[in-house]
Amino acid sequence: MSSLVESIQSSHHSLSRLSAADQCKATAAIFVDSNSCALPRRIDRLAPSDASILIIGETGTGKEIAARQIHERSGRTGPFVAVNCGALSESLGEAALFGHEAGAYTGASGARAGWFEAANGGTLFLDEIGDLPLMLQVALLRVLQERQVVRLGSRKPVPIDIRVIAATNIDVSKAVANGQFRLDLYFRLSVATLDLPPLRVRTGDILPLAEHFIAVYSSRVKAPVPRLETDAQAALLNHAWPGNIRELENVMHAAVLVRTGNVIRAEDLRLVDWSRAAAPPSQQTATEATPAGAPQRPIEWARPRALDAIAATPGSLQSLTPQLDRLFESPPDQLLENLQSLVIRQAMERCKGNQVHTARLLGVSRNVLRTYLKRFGLLSEGAERSGLRVVKPSSAAPEIPHPVRRQIGPYAGALFAGEVA
Repeated sequence: MSSLVESIQSSHHSLSRLSAADQCKATAAIFVDSNSCALPRRIDRLAPSDASILIIGETGTGKEIAARQIHERSGRTGPFVAVNCGALSESLGEAALFGHEAGAYTGASGARAGWFEAANGGTLFLDEIGDLPLMLQVALLRVLQERQVVRLGSRKPVPIDIRVIAATNIDVSKAVANGQFRLDLYFRLSVATLDLPPLRVRTGDILPLAEHFIAVYSSRVKAPVPRLETDAQAALLNHAWPGNIRELENVMHAAVLVRTGNVIRAEDLRLVDWSRAAAPPSQQTATEATPAGAPQRPIEWARPRALDAIAATPGSLQSLTPQLDRLFESPPDQLLENLQSLVIRQAMERCKGNQVHTARLLGVSRNVLRTYLKRFGLLSEGAERSGLRVVKPSSAAPEIPHPVRRQIGPYAGALFAGEVA
């Protein structure tokens, strides 16, 4: 209990210079569990330096909270500026990050500083750095090396004094191996790393965090702070928390609003068993719903059950297996590269060249899709400028070997159309 009090007191001490909106985010930095209690000490060791830090963790684990803690303990007097790299387009991302002069591009009626200049003297937090387009990765690497920016449309460098903290929820080593992330940029960003464990392995933090969010949202509605009943505590501890701290915050926010009286019971908690939600309908109806306070299947089981669901539905990936086996018996050159190209082409054809729809169909961000389109020579000049559609493959687009097209092509197209059983 004393460690919890010290953790909360330390958090409140570091909040004295934060705005009210930022305080709500930063006070969720509660580390009591044995799997997380070392994080504050590591943050304290990393904060005073100017070294770049890469924070790695699943979605909702509190990467921005950790970045804010590092900034507040760094002694830097400038602002903390957070940028979502996944929202930066390749065409306008450079202007957003580094600024632009008047007339630098159509619609640029005046000069404007970018995020790097806005964070001067403070900390720039680059969230979802794994989604940054490759061309912007090159520009970012140069800025980190030179410690100066050049606005779009200008030749005059502007010196900057910032500390860069990046965050990602992807396996960066795999992204580097797949050509989606530059190795030299990875080394530049990861002078130090901070790994945030998921909430399901730091169960000792669940109830303190729940109490914190109850107090925050009760204060917002000017209501007394309710008490967590024993059955509600058991339900919280038994939940798998695939959405981590963000999911816990939303659950407690809803519970504060719907509770009756001055207690929160298990029935007030909107908990979804995602492992059962991913199961086929036959498995869902074979057993009764899990009571809120009963132990749930660990989240690790969601993956195989989800794969079973895929195998049992139309448009199954399993239908491709015989065709792949035939290819493996006599594989053409660069088989994986050609398969990727074929899937991208078929998906683009299915979506009539719309990049947004194609990215959604493939389950990737548009920036990742554009990386593949460039690699396979599928971006026309007009599409490169507009970022909306691919008209036709360029003449430089590599031809897919006939065996790959013959074996996989018809099945890939039917798969996207939901026609393969």
